[in-house]
Amino acid sequence: MCQGCSVIVLADQPHPYPFDPAYGFDLDALLQVGPPSNPPADFAEFWAALFDRASAVPVRPQVGPLVRQTGDGLDLYTLTFGSLGGVRLGGWLALPSDGKVDRGFVIGHGYGGRDAPDLVLPAPRAAAIFPVARGLGVSSLMPGVSSVAAEHVLHGIESRDTYIHAGCAADVWCAASALIEAVPEAAQRLDYVGGSFGGGIGALALPWDARFHSAHLTVPSFGNHPLRVTLPCLGSGAAVRDRYLVQPDVLEVLAYFDAATAARHLRIPVQVAAALFDPSVPPPGQFSVHNGLAGPKQLHVLAAGHHDDYPQAAGEQEKLLAARAEFFR
Repeated sequence: MCQGCSVIVLADQPHPYPFDPAYGFDLDALLQVGPPSNPPADFAEFWAALFDRASAVPVRPQVGPLVRQTGDGLDLYTLTFGSLGGVRLGGWLALPSDGKVDRGFVIGHGYGGRDAPDLVLPAPRAAAIFPVARGLGVSSLMPGVSSVAAEHVLHGIESRDTYIHAGCAADVWCAASALIEAVPEAAQRLDYVGGSFGGGIGALALPWDARFHSAHLTVPSFGNHPLRVTLPCLGSGAAVRDRYLVQPDVLEVLAYFDAATAARHLRIPVQVAAALFDPSVPPPGQFSVHNGLAGPKQLHVLAAGHHDDYPQAAGEQEKLLAARAEFFR
């Protein structure tokens, strides 16, 4: 099912990038881009074992004092929780001011981290946790791990057992545990929302955690690494591509952290908002995540991702939020 398919096409319009952020793909071509054809034989076993390790972590959430009340009837608190590897991470917890909770959200962030939560929740009467992934924000800084996206994305990339994205996926699971411990009512229906980095990490994490009911992923990153490293781009993807060009065998590790491969194991309903034009997360990778999904899926097509210099950008954002709310309704 495709929503938002009648969108503005930016590929032929002037832009400041030294390459084509549409990569020569139109919508029909993007819908044909599948996940990598030769995933690791033990992909599922690797992730299931990682989930088991994270599930054993005592997360011990600690909720701080009230930060503020919003005009939309939410109380916002700071929060810390434990995650895999003995780290303690920070974030925020949002609760309905009237105390009525009948669902929960884990809400991821982009590769810039976050210094505040986005309090436009996808549904009412929800408790939401806004975790900051390891190394990507003041409340989750780690010794020896750069908070700069282009360096963070390469941390530990020499081995599947040390790559930082394994820990970031574990942070999603531990954030879910922290939310449920702090607000048990959130377990009635637990959903995930993430964009860019948070979309890709969400796709990696969700197949192995049966507590999640559904998910929304906006311009998900880390899809189809074998294709992605052949495409010029900006941001963290450029850093990975540069590493690949001097060390091609890095794809052997990245094969375990491919969001499109993980999508083949994801059977809950998922809405993907994928862009036709994106200088930071190439659209073929985004669509490969959607196209690989094994369960019920809904596609919302965006004119652009990581680019808002066009007149209809604000209107597209409004349509996206409306479509997301309808999906979770």
